[in-house]
Amino acid sequence: MTEVRLDEDSTRPLEAEASLGELFSRLTNDVSSLVSTQLELAKVEVKEEAARAGKGAGMLTGGALAAYLAVTLLSFAAAWGLAAAIPAGFAFLIVGLVWTGVALVLALTGRDQFRAVHPVPPQSKAALKEDIEWARRQKS
Repeated sequence: MTEVRLDEDSTRPLEAEASLGELFSRLTNDVSSLVSTQLELAKVEVKEEAARAGKGAGMLTGGALAAYLAVTLLSFAAAWGLAAAIPAGFAFLIVGLVWTGVALVLALTGRDQFRAVHPVPPQSKAALKEDIEWARRQKS
């Protein structure tokens, strides 16, 4: 185990000879670097969120196409099956009204899902607010 020894000058500031202008310049550079880092983080988070949304949209599109084909064939089968008991026009009308109700429920549910997507990453937004507040405190 190594022993750490502090000499009598350990309480002195690291840059006791630096002028106020130099310190302010360093502070400005540090804040600029911090903001740049936070912006990079935000870009990465937005990119990840967009990639996830894109993959989900692609899967939904493929599923929707397959479902559309299946629903079309099954709807014709149901309508022709009902046509054996009632006039064909009414049979197709009934099947059409059922699918209109299904479409309405799906559209409302999809709208709610899209409202849950956060285009602005909450972590980056909170971190930037903290950084701005920190910079304001340093300035005053």
